[in-house]
Amino acid sequence: MYTGIVQCTCEIVSIDRQPGLNRINVNLPETLMEKLENGCSVGIDGVCLTVAALSGSVVSFDVMMETLRLTTLGDLKEGDYVNVERSAKAGDEIGGHPISGHVDTTAKVISIERPENNFVMRFRVDKKWMRYIFSKGFLSVNGCSLTVVNVDKQAGEFEVWLIPETLRLTTFESKSIGSRINIEVDRQTQTIVDSISELLKDPEFLKEHQLTR
Repeated sequence: MYTGIVQCTCEIVSIDRQPGLNRINVNLPETLMEKLENGCSVGIDGVCLTVAALSGSVVSFDVMMETLRLTTLGDLKEGDYVNVERSAKAGDEIGGHPISGHVDTTAKVISIERPENNFVMRFRVDKKWMRYIFSKGFLSVNGCSLTVVNVDKQAGEFEVWLIPETLRLTTFESKSIGSRINIEVDRQTQTIVDSISELLKDPEFLKEHQLTR
């Protein structure tokens, strides 16, 4: 599990592309290397990856085909920077919201505005995911826990506002129109929405509660 509080950005030093698998090699700072070993989980742009090898400060992760298909990790290249968070430990403060690191889909940046001391990003996502996205709700966006500000469900669009500290610790300021971003919806919200939707399809439930479709 992760908290959605990105700890730093780290550079991709190399990528070994193999059939159906990419080995991504990331240069981690000393502060994130403590007790890191093979098998540990690390969030890379919001994707939960397993440490496959360590060589000094360079940590290797194997990314399988399904993950490459569902996320932006297949777009990465040498020299790119990614948002990084070590997995949460029992007793850690949850400064954002609980995140599994299991990305649901990607969204595309469609606009960027820069009001004074603010940074506003607007995204477009497949409309089927909009049922889980609400104004004042929260999402994992490239591994960062962010509050949704404005939502247009018909257009499949939503907006987030970023403070300077978030920009300092993440890669958002380097994104441009057309950039793809990993999205993980809040699991509690998803469970509630899906459960209610299934109940409303049940004729016996509707009859018992004198509801109509």
